[in-house]
Amino acid sequence: MSALVARPALLIADRWRDYTLLDCGDGLKHERWGDIALIRPDPQIIWPRHGMEKGARWDGWDGFYHRSEQGGGRWEFRRPLPDSWQIGYAPLGLTFKIHPTSFKHTGLFPEQAVNWDWFAAKISAAKTAGREISVLNLFGYTGAASVAAAKAGAAVTHVDAAEGMVKWCKENAALSGLAAAPIRYLTDDCLKFARRELKRGKKYDAVIMDPPTYGRGATGEMWKLEEHLWPLLTECGALLSEQPLFFLINAYTARLSPTVVANLLAELMHARGGTITAGEVGLPIQRDGKVLPCGIYGRWER
Repeated sequence: MSALVARPALLIADRWRDYTLLDCGDGLKHERWGDIALIRPDPQIIWPRHGMEKGARWDGWDGFYHRSEQGGGRWEFRRPLPDSWQIGYAPLGLTFKIHPTSFKHTGLFPEQAVNWDWFAAKISAAKTAGREISVLNLFGYTGAASVAAAKAGAAVTHVDAAEGMVKWCKENAALSGLAAAPIRYLTDDCLKFARRELKRGKKYDAVIMDPPTYGRGATGEMWKLEEHLWPLLTECGALLSEQPLFFLINAYTARLSPTVVANLLAELMHARGGTITAGEVGLPIQRDGKVLPCGIYGRWER
């Protein structure tokens, strides 16, 4: 009984009200986060900006991230901004803290809304059918996926090696009215945690993971995607319950293609049947209707 692998698909996160990708070009993207406009670099944007000379700036921005040739970069602000502010994702009733970090990120990847919508619907349907659903979210970052799963009614275990990200997840949960929700917040190395859970006999109905290319665990463990992803997947496969609901892999690294992720899931889930879908996630560009690709995904579902 092999899983059915569907053709790669592009999913576009187009249900936002509080976030808009206004324009892209010349390696930059112009975004609106609530009522604050930011300009950030993106190496995939190699097409030009129409009607503007190279190096010219868009009007109406509040923060501009300048990348340094030595690595990293710095923010330039046109006006004093709050240290953080909030935006909502209305379709699921979620609220998130936005904070421009020194690494250009804001604490949220809005393209992932397509995955939140997908698994929230699956969790809600399972709950309606009388099932209690437990979700393991590895490399959970600031917890948008954990919050979305908890909002849909799941018990969630959120794991990330960075203590600050785990605290940020707690804040996002509270902002979304989930301060008392059944979410376990753990600062830990994801592979070591999965192995300990297996020894403890723990089972989960669903797994979400967003593995980086490189990383370090909570006590300095080195993570390398090519070496450690498959061992982690096998541990997580063993952690699945008898009737798992879904398995979701997100990735931002160019070292993985949707087909590779689909192949990994097919190898992992071959004895369970189900369906595998893989592809890209993207954001619509308001100015001209193009789509900015923002990473890849692979989904297994029963």
